[in-house]
Amino acid sequence: MSNKIKCSHILVDKHSEALQLLDEIKKGKKFGAAAKEISKCPSRKKDGNLGYFTKGMMVKEFDEVAFKLQIGEISEPVKTEFGYHIIKRFA
Repeated sequence: MSNKIKCSHILVDKHSEALQLLDEIKKGKKFGAAAKEISKCPSRKKDGNLGYFTKGMMVKEFDEVAFKLQIGEISEPVKTEFGYHIIKRFA
């Protein structure tokens, strides 16, 4: 397992909102477009791209899920102190 991964994410306030969004993405909505449109994280300007990061750089709950994802895989909603994240791993 790599110690450095690259992910994008979408951050929303409510679990229901995250589930709705995940459903739309599974039905074909582009992840980057959804991030730009909906995410409350400043990374939305870059389609949700967080770039490369190593274990421990993100909050614990985010880290645990992100590092388990396969490349191209999208997570279920992840709750952190910031809200609910949907994470997509790129590398």
